[in-house]
Amino acid sequence: MTVRPDIRYPGPTPWTRAKWLLEAGPADYLLAMSVASASLPVVGKRLEPLGVAAAMSIFGLRIAPDFVASTARSMFTPGIGEVKRRERDQTHAVSEAALRGVVPDEDLAITWPAPESKPPLWNMREHRRNVYRSSVQYGPLPSQLLDVWRPKELPTEPAPVLIFVPGGAWVHGSRMLQGYEMMAHLASMGWVCLSIDYRVAPHHRWPAHLIDVKTAIAWARANVDKFGGDRNFVAISGCSAGGHLAALAGLTGNDPELQAELPEGSDTTVDAVVGLYGRYCWEDRSTAERARFMEFLEKVVVNRKAERHPDIFRKASPMARVHPAAPPFLVVHGSGDTIIPVKQARDFVERLRAVSRSTVGYIELPGAGHAFDMLDGARTKSMATAVGLFLREVHRNRALVGAQEVI
Repeated sequence: MTVRPDIRYPGPTPWTRAKWLLEAGPADYLLAMSVASASLPVVGKRLEPLGVAAAMSIFGLRIAPDFVASTARSMFTPGIGEVKRRERDQTHAVSEAALRGVVPDEDLAITWPAPESKPPLWNMREHRRNVYRSSVQYGPLPSQLLDVWRPKELPTEPAPVLIFVPGGAWVHGSRMLQGYEMMAHLASMGWVCLSIDYRVAPHHRWPAHLIDVKTAIAWARANVDKFGGDRNFVAISGCSAGGHLAALAGLTGNDPELQAELPEGSDTTVDAVVGLYGRYCWEDRSTAERARFMEFLEKVVVNRKAERHPDIFRKASPMARVHPAAPPFLVVHGSGDTIIPVKQARDFVERLRAVSRSTVGYIELPGAGHAFDMLDGARTKSMATAVGLFLREVHRNRALVGAQEVI
């Protein structure tokens, strides 16, 4: 399926329409038809999944070369089974070492959870027992929904809050299945978690995704106390595309350019960010993988060429938005990720540590692949435990600072 990154949807004049028809590829036609069909009365809403399917197929074609090559290596490399076992066995030690100096040593003196052979998705029903309320409206749009995860019995004090942003290549933003292990673990620690849906491409172009995330943050700051949460401590996390959105939201708190759709006076700052195998740069074309990714953004997500609209892509890039007052960050990535190579996480962490005055933690899980928290039982519980330790320490420090300010 050929996709031309420089071909936008048919323009308003006969000449631009004719030019588009001559130069567009099959995927361009498919995307244009799906977006047009979604605008039809009555049936349009039911046809939106066609556009999502088209966009996902385009994304799949772009990641296929690296995925196939990696799969072949993992199947045919001599001794690969022993290598994978050693990598898996390093999970606890690597997580503990990454957190040393970030959380107190006494907090690390724990028994880390044992690896499981079954995928975390198999525990879906058990995890969802922590859902206190489903499909809560956090904004005026029908798609702006969230689930509230929390323990049945909350402590007498308001509970710290985590907003979770699911992934899906910016063309799928469903709260189903993603982040379950981490949110269930945090709920067991007494946290309130909010797992959100958000608008996605190609029917909703950038920055609709980020505006929805900010709408959810503002909603939490104003309303989460109704569910036992602390409006004064709101962290955010996300995986893959959701990791990008969480990082960008954390770095652009109360940015007026991104709050035109929000009520006046909305607070969109966050107190901590946890990025799971996220994409943190929207500008770099230095490798074949990054070039394919940029073409996907231009065609499907933004509908603009980066060379003609560089400001859009730069402002959407967490790497370019790092500043000294950034909130505390924890970045988690697998060294075996073929969808978003681990170097991108390393580069982002290096940038954060060079600029930010806040704590920056980084856990690189040996051998872990993309979406490991849904598929890899050997590492997921350890990841959730590490995230819980990090967030508890940030919350504890914030509470101490608040007490000192009161005194």
